[in-house]
Amino acid sequence: MAIRVIQPGLLTTVQDLGRYRYSHLGISSGGAADRLAMRIANLLVGNPENAATLEMTLTGGTLEFDEGSIVALAGGVCDCRIAGKTAPTWQAVGVSAGEVLLCGGLKTGARLYLAVQGGFDTRPIMGSASTSLAGNFGGIEGRGLRKDDLLGVRKGSHSRVRTLKPGILDALYSRGPIRVTRGAQHDWFDAEAFDTLLCSSYTVSEESNRSGLRLQGEPIPSRVGTQLLTEGVSLGAIQVPHNGQPIILFVDQQTTGGYPKIANVISADMHRVGQLRPREPVRFAEVTIPEAVRLLREREEWLKHIFQY
Repeated sequence: MAIRVIQPGLLTTVQDLGRYRYSHLGISSGGAADRLAMRIANLLVGNPENAATLEMTLTGGTLEFDEGSIVALAGGVCDCRIAGKTAPTWQAVGVSAGEVLLCGGLKTGARLYLAVQGGFDTRPIMGSASTSLAGNFGGIEGRGLRKDDLLGVRKGSHSRVRTLKPGILDALYSRGPIRVTRGAQHDWFDAEAFDTLLCSSYTVSEESNRSGLRLQGEPIPSRVGTQLLTEGVSLGAIQVPHNGQPIILFVDQQTTGGYPKIANVISADMHRVGQLRPREPVRFAEVTIPEAVRLLREREEWLKHIFQY
């Protein structure tokens, strides 16, 4: 089975849950920006959570199916159509041979995921099919999709599709503050600087990408004038460069950095970071590390109980 790309959208890439154990070589984990939406899309069509999917950014693609298939769309709110008829999101739906799936611009959120039963057939590199745009490897030749690309699909195992419980996703993309713990260099900042981060509203800059989200707002002053030696950085770290405008390191982040890190987004909220759009406001709230661990465990337990059968 193959899917032909009629229009690729703004940026559409093949993504799974990423590649790990290579940060010492300067290769970040990468993978889906909203891993929770990607996992749910796969589970809806009966795939393993880590099957390769398409990640569409801000504007979706148009795809033609040469054989019938079962697909699921999950993530931001988008007007999607199959053969001209409205295609629901967060639901497994059938596509017949020759039909076209059209995904328009996202109305809310930044990314939409397409899972196809069986998963996209791409060669794993370092254990992952994810596209590394900076490294030019993974996915389809390490790049975004182009018009007339042909995407192979693995033969599905005919696993039973699933249905979400009504209302189960209502709180998935809460409009509340994104929760953070104190960062590795939080002691480089005084209490007033940390209060600035927590009490201010920031705006996502248009210069943001999968490597990092640049925020604009009240500058955060550092009380330490010396330069930090380059060290390893973690996913979700919030760096503060010399201009005081924070940067959230994201899935295609560099693996080392020299800016002090005032805070770190908790794992349970990283899917929300993946749906932040340019010019969207964002606020932060502090939690402790034990609270962050508890919230992640609760989220993973929630994922086990979101389907009707």
